[in-house]
Amino acid sequence: MALSWTCKPFSGLTAAELYQALQLRSEVFVIEQQCIYLDPDGLDPQAWHLSGRNEGRLQAYLRLLPLGLKADEPVIGRVVTAPAARGGGLGRQLLVQALVECEQLWPGGALFLSAQAHLQSFYAGLGFVPVSGQYVEDGIAHVDMRRPGI
Repeated sequence: MALSWTCKPFSGLTAAELYQALQLRSEVFVIEQQCIYLDPDGLDPQAWHLSGRNEGRLQAYLRLLPLGLKADEPVIGRVVTAPAARGGGLGRQLLVQALVECEQLWPGGALFLSAQAHLQSFYAGLGFVPVSGQYVEDGIAHVDMRRPGI
C-alpha cells in the first residue's frame, strides 16, 4: 500500500486531520484494546503528528513529543495503524518514516518509546533496546525502550 506521509505540528493540522487521528486512536486504543483512559492528554498541542494516508483515508499515525516533555529525549507515542490496513508491513513503514522525521527534527538524538511488551522484538528490529522491566499500563504489559543517538 503506497501512502502519502505528512508530519505537522499541532497548529498545522486541519480540524478534519485532528478528528481522524483522534478517531483512529480511540478506535484502536479505547475500543479494540479496551483501555479506558483519556486519550487527549494535553500533550497533542506540543507534538508533531505523523500521518500516512491512502486516497485521503488515515491508515497510520503516531505523534512525536519533543525532548523534555515526557522524557529526556524525544518520545514516539500513540503508534497506531488502521485495523483494515494491517498485515502488510504498514507498522514498519510508519516507524521508519518516524525515524526519518525525528532525524530532521532532532538530528542525531536518542529516542524513547513505551512499547507494548508483545511488540518488543518489532521495535528492537528498528534499533530500540529495553531500558525497563515490564510494567502494566492501562491493563497492557509495556516496556520502556530507547534508541541510542548517533
